[in-house]
Amino acid sequence: MFTGLVEELARVEDIRTSAAGSTIQLAAAVVLADVHVGDSIAVNGVCLTVVRHDAHSFVVEAVPETMRRTTLGSLRRGDAVHVERAVAVGGRLGGHMVSGHVDGLGTVVFARQDGTAVVLSIAADESLLRYVVEKGSICVDGVSLTVMDVKDGQFQVSVIPHTGQVTLLGSAKPGRQVNLECDVLAKYAEKWMRALATERPSGARSGVSRELLAEHGYLG
Repeated sequence: MFTGLVEELARVEDIRTSAAGSTIQLAAAVVLADVHVGDSIAVNGVCLTVVRHDAHSFVVEAVPETMRRTTLGSLRRGDAVHVERAVAVGGRLGGHMVSGHVDGLGTVVFARQDGTAVVLSIAADESLLRYVVEKGSICVDGVSLTVMDVKDGQFQVSVIPHTGQVTLLGSAKPGRQVNLECDVLAKYAEKWMRALATERPSGARSGVSRELLAEHGYLG
């Protein structure tokens, strides 16, 4: 599990691709302090396993499906990426619970300055937006962010100055694709409510309704 708090920007040193998958070598510093073979590291929000490492870099493997369904497939030598080690037991959960299992891609529609922050508007498929709510959490390229607004097939997030300085989001341009992971709690809530809906007596309204929510204490 991760928190969505990026530890550093790593640099792509090498990418090798075959029918079996891809290996990506990343130059880093902070995350190498206690890295071991078999450790999980999030790379732009994608949970990958360390297969080799030395004093200056580490290597992760990605299967073809991961390369196709995330932005990792478009990485080139020299590119910078967000990296985060898995959270240690007893460590602080400063962002939100992030699994590193990307749900889909989003596209930056616009970026505008809002005081000292940068507001990004990101377009995403409705299958993802159903889990995105105002003031909720979403992971964008491995960065935990709070949702400002959701409408017209897009959601907006505000990138504070510190986040903009230590990640690539502060300089994101329109057209850039980003990895998105929706809040897992929203997915579990939907699954649970749908299960409750299917257990209702014959003749009762199906689906998640105001009546069902009130029945289980979600509405007064």
